[in-house]
Amino acid sequence: MIAVGVVGSNYGRTVLIPAFRHDPRCEVIALAGADAARTTGLARDVKVARAFGGWRELVEDRHVEAVAIAVPPDLQPAVAQRALELGKPVFLEKPLAADLPGAQLILESARKSERPTVIDFNFPELPSWQSAKTLLDGGAIGRLQNVVATWNFENRATRLRLESWKTRSTGGGGLLGNFVSHCFHYLEWLCGPISGLSGRVFALPGWNGDGSIALALAFASGAGASLQVSCASFLGSGHRIELYGEGGTLVLSNPTADYFRGFELMLGRRTDDALKPIAFENADGPPSVDSRIAPARRLVRRFLDACESGGAPSPGVAEGYRVQCLIEAALRAHASGRWIDVAQPVGLSA
Repeated sequence: MIAVGVVGSNYGRTVLIPAFRHDPRCEVIALAGADAARTTGLARDVKVARAFGGWRELVEDRHVEAVAIAVPPDLQPAVAQRALELGKPVFLEKPLAADLPGAQLILESARKSERPTVIDFNFPELPSWQSAKTLLDGGAIGRLQNVVATWNFENRATRLRLESWKTRSTGGGGLLGNFVSHCFHYLEWLCGPISGLSGRVFALPGWNGDGSIALALAFASGAGASLQVSCASFLGSGHRIELYGEGGTLVLSNPTADYFRGFELMLGRRTDDALKPIAFENADGPPSVDSRIAPARRLVRRFLDACESGGAPSPGVAEGYRVQCLIEAALRAHASGRWIDVAQPVGLSA
């Protein structure tokens, strides 16, 4: 039985604790938050035996064998580095850090410790996305030519003008850290390495939070792409990825406001006159259950497999570092107004 400590009393409590509890090979024994009294009450509510008012106490507790982190990006490197120094496997959140040096610190710590790491990139864990990947890799639409990805919604933090890392563009947050980090990861997972990009981030009028972002992308394969994301779109069109190949078109779409529940998959080949639905295992679960738990559960399973048997589960620190490189490139493109070439991901195993 692997004893897990969770650092972070929001997402860590509502998503990671249920995800880890779904696997009988582990037990969540401790929860850490920023406020000792509040964390004690929250731990009691979710039946976690021990509570800490700071991350270091939990990480250094000899009973905690693996650490799951759910803290803002600027805090994650210190927590991860200490856990890895102590030889404890680490379950990480995206983005990996507030900047590239922070991500580099985690990458080097993971290489040195050789302990398992996993980063919580959720979308590729959804059955609809896995079906799309299988179709793409199997040549269902032929050679990829163009990709159009849009994600238009209104999130609670933006609607209520809440000040947090999720709305501030500094500290690894804002649209790039909170949402586009997902997009960079899944676009490379689906389509291969990104070789360059340009674009702008647009602040909301009258507020310092990000409202939208528009990027042009090039893949190393020669295909082009556009990526447009807005977290300030009331009754927005939702999340849609259109993949156009020489032999057909594949579309993943979710018009709902739920980030992970509601995706549909459509395919059209040259011999078809319209897109047709593709059936896949529906694992959305009941609406009463947080839709983020199911994909996190699949990542937890791979994480625990590696804790027991070794190996380097994916996505790990290398994928998180790669996404950090793409975030940095997008920031440079915004600041300079220029096209930014992106080096290919070589030698990032960790």
